[in-house]
Amino acid sequence: MLSPKKTKFRKAFKGRIHGNAKGGFELNFGVFGLKALEPERITARQIEAARKAINRHLRRVGKLWIRIFPDVPVSRKPAEVRMGSGKGSPEFWVSRVKPGRVLFELDGVTEDQARGAFERAGAKLGIKTKFVKRLGEE
Repeated sequence: MLSPKKTKFRKAFKGRIHGNAKGGFELNFGVFGLKALEPERITARQIEAARKAINRHLRRVGKLWIRIFPDVPVSRKPAEVRMGSGKGSPEFWVSRVKPGRVLFELDGVTEDQARGAFERAGAKLGIKTKFVKRLGEE
């Protein structure tokens, strides 16, 4: 699973995800892409599950780019612990995704294969997604 090797701070604020993506909204590497339509935190586990779903569907044909990285730690307190006494320890990593952000890109496959792969990947992510393709590609 994806996680940073080193971070400046061990714990992060929760924050709010508002507005549209101001970068990473165009296809830069592949011909086909999967774009987020909702603001949400996507966990490293979800990214990994989507990656596996794509690779299984394509039988490892073509090239896949993952355009998001989980760099925000999410902390949790243990179950049945009283209020107070500080913030919990970091449990998992997430990526904050804004609407319009390209999550995955594919190249070297047909459009039908890419659509099928991204449909399966989108089911793993827990947000609404959209299939996009580069302009001028038929």
